[in-house]
Amino acid sequence: MSGIVNFINNKKFLNNHINNYSRINFSFYKYFYVKDVIKMKNKFQKYFKKLNIFGRIYISKEGVNVQANILKKFFKKMKQYIYKFDINLNKIYINIGLDNLKQSFFKLKIKIKKKLVSDNLNIDNFYKNYKKKYLNSLQVNYFLNDKSVIFIDVRNYYEYKIGHFKKAISIYSLTFRDQLKNVIKYIKKYKKNKIVIYCTGGIRCEKIAYLMNFYGHKKVYQIHGGIIGYVNDCLKKKIPIKFLGKNFVFDFRLYETISKDVLSNCYQCNKNSDYYVNCMNNRCNLLFIQCLSCSKIYQSFCSKKCYIEN
Repeated sequence: MSGIVNFINNKKFLNNHINNYSRINFSFYKYFYVKDVIKMKNKFQKYFKKLNIFGRIYISKEGVNVQANILKKFFKKMKQYIYKFDINLNKIYINIGLDNLKQSFFKLKIKIKKKLVSDNLNIDNFYKNYKKKYLNSLQVNYFLNDKSVIFIDVRNYYEYKIGHFKKAISIYSLTFRDQLKNVIKYIKKYKKNKIVIYCTGGIRCEKIAYLMNFYGHKKVYQIHGGIIGYVNDCLKKKIPIKFLGKNFVFDFRLYETISKDVLSNCYQCNKNSDYYVNCMNNRCNLLFIQCLSCSKIYQSFCSKKCYIEN
């Protein structure tokens, strides 16, 4: 009998420990006019520190972009605070991380920026002049089966490399500014087609969709919540997840595994691999894919030259 009592007590302790110390990775963004960016920063700083939130927050005159994690027990409280913070943030869509076993950030950084995403565009209040078309997971899966629909992945190529939708096209560019130009050039021949664009959480798509519309493309769709929103919606609706591989994330995790498909190859031996590492030579710091075998041989350096120089 005492064994059963001990088991029950241990289980309660474990559940309480999980509820008190487990964290949720979350993200959200919103384009809207921010009158006083310093005031917003100070308020966020005070409240986020109070709730022990870790993450990277960007604030600009054109809105806010948040990528962070919080203790599970404080998530609802934080959400209500955000909803009431500003009328533009009321009922804002908040993405929950696909992988909450690993912590995304370990400290809080809040920065004021000129733009949420560096785009080199001189557009003010673009979000007021364009009616967006969002797709849920069912609609995305339906469009994936339609050969006439063009899917464009608007993330960086190294993100696309380890995970994407099967029919998605990557517009190779070194910067987001270049990508905007290259996307517009690429879609010139698809004026009559439906075009679906997507990124990790949706923030890049907002401006690209607006720009496409400006250049005469009236059938442009965005995946609601980006890749993260799509996968969460698939799980909620219990429908097949069509995204293959891993979702690259800009935090300590580096990726979230969505499927077992390995789409990329080792930088050194060309074997199937999708593990990103940064070259151990600080002067190089190249982000590259390295399989476990090569990691042992090269000790996480991208080349023998970098290994010797270090």
